[in-house]
Amino acid sequence: MRYPDYTETESGLQYKDLRVGDGPSPKKGETVVVDWDGYTIGYYGRIFEARNKTKGGSFEGGDKDFFKFKVGSGQVIPAFEEAISGMAPGGVRRIIVPPDLGYPDNDYNKLGPKPTTFSGQRALDFVLRNQGLIDKTLLFDIELLKIIPNQ
Repeated sequence: MRYPDYTETESGLQYKDLRVGDGPSPKKGETVVVDWDGYTIGYYGRIFEARNKTKGGSFEGGDKDFFKFKVGSGQVIPAFEEAISGMAPGGVRRIIVPPDLGYPDNDYNKLGPKPTTFSGQRALDFVLRNQGLIDKTLLFDIELLKIIPNQ
């Protein structure tokens, strides 16, 4: 499905920059530090990862560690890798992830980013393990906080 106001890449990833960052984009081998939220599109837009939510909620807590990964290392889903490669520090990008650019069918725990709460794990697991009944398209908001050069 094509979403209005989104740019579609050759791979099928759709994105919209909510805030454009400043500076160079990360290069292969550099470590990036990101903040992210994740939503299931086909399961009522259910949140499976979010920061700074209401106290007492299933997703409460602004204290989770920021997510770090090395660009080009295969540590994250292909859509995340592709989205980050065109961003600059301070940028916020919303991406719509088709199933083939998302988590592997056999085990979503193999690649990041991963939900940090039990509720988030259950919501994502329900969608990814459902056999053809629910759209597995996901939505992420990604903020690129920092690029750590190769050492």
